[in-house]
Amino acid sequence: MPAVQPDLDALARAIKQWGAELGFADVRIADADLAHAEEGLLAWLAEGRHGEMDYMASHGLKRARPAELVPGTVRVISARMDYLPSATPADWRGREAARLADPDAAVVSLYARGRDYHKVLRARLQQLAARIEAAAGPFGYRVFTDSAPVMELPLAEQAGLGWRGKHTLLLNREAGSMFFLGEILVDLPLPVDAPASAHCGQCRACIDVCPTQAILGPGRLDARRCISYLTIELKGSIPLELRPLIGNRVYGCDDCQTACPWNKYARRAVVPDFDERNELGSAGMVALFGWTGDEFERRLEGSPIRRIGHERWLRNLAVGLGNAAGKKRGDANIVAALRARAGHPSALVREHVEWALALHGADAGS
Repeated sequence: MPAVQPDLDALARAIKQWGAELGFADVRIADADLAHAEEGLLAWLAEGRHGEMDYMASHGLKRARPAELVPGTVRVISARMDYLPSATPADWRGREAARLADPDAAVVSLYARGRDYHKVLRARLQQLAARIEAAAGPFGYRVFTDSAPVMELPLAEQAGLGWRGKHTLLLNREAGSMFFLGEILVDLPLPVDAPASAHCGQCRACIDVCPTQAILGPGRLDARRCISYLTIELKGSIPLELRPLIGNRVYGCDDCQTACPWNKYARRAVVPDFDERNELGSAGMVALFGWTGDEFERRLEGSPIRRIGHERWLRNLAVGLGNAAGKKRGDANIVAALRARAGHPSALVREHVEWALALHGADAGS
C-alpha cells in the first residue's frame, strides 16, 4: 500500500473515469472475498464438467481466493469492454441465424473476428494501473484478463457489472452479454460497489437454444458438451455423437447469447481492435479449409483463433464441411476440398476428413 493514504473515495471515482477514457464500458470495484463461490466451484470440478481444461482444477480453491493468488489483495477493480464490431448491423442476430442456416458459411464466434482480447484488455488495464500509481503512489497490484486462476465472473457480479445469466455468462441490463472482462487485483481498500440484481425471470431462451444441450439448467454448464469447448479447448477428436450438432460453427458458439433477449441492447466496440478481420463474418468453409499452415499463421496473426493451431482449425472445418451434407450432399467443391486433405500428416485431421467424406457418400480417392 502507498506510504501516504490517498482519498480513496475520490480515487475510486477517478478510476472509473480513467477506465472510460481507456475504452472500458464500465469499471466497478468489488471485495476480494469469494467464499460463497467455493462450494459451487468444487462441485463443478468434482463432476468433471470442466473436461480437459485441467487449468481449471490445477490451482484448486486459489481460483476463489484472490488474496492467495496475489498476497495483499483486498479489492478487485473489475472492468468490461464491449466487443461487437463497429460495423455490426442492427439486425445482427438475424444475420447470424441466417449464416448458421447456410451450409457453405463458416461461422466464427463474434468475439474472435478481430484482435485477441487478451492483449487488448491487458494493455489497457496496465495503463489504468499506471494512472492509479501516478495519482496514489506505488501500490501492490496485478492485471488479469481470462489468463490466470481468477473467478472473474463472480467478481464482476460482486462488483455490480451485471448478474450471472442462466447460461453462466454475465448479463447487463444496458449491454447484454457481448463484452469482455478484465481485473486488477489491488491492495488498496477502495470503497466497493453494490452487486446487481438478476433479471432473467422465467426466460429459458439460452437453455432451449443450445445445440448440444450443454446448459443443464439455470447456471449449470457442462463444458464438455459446449461447442466453444469442443472447437477451442478440446485438443483431440470431437466425440462422434456431438459432431452433427456442431453444424457449421468452426470456432466458438454464440447461440445462447444471440437467443438472449437482453442482447438487443448489446453495444458496438468503441476501440477498433475488435473490428472484423479476414472477412471472418462472411467467409466460406471451403476457402478457409484451403489455407495452408503458413497462411493460417499469417492471416490470423494477433487473432485469438491462432492459439488453437492449424491442425484443430482443419479439424473444425472438416466437421463443418461434413455437416454441410445435410443440404449439399456430394457437392463437388466440398468433396474436392476434403479429398485434398485426406492425406494430411495429422491423424486428427485425417480422421475428421474421413468422417466428413463418408457423410457425402465419398471416399478419399480422386
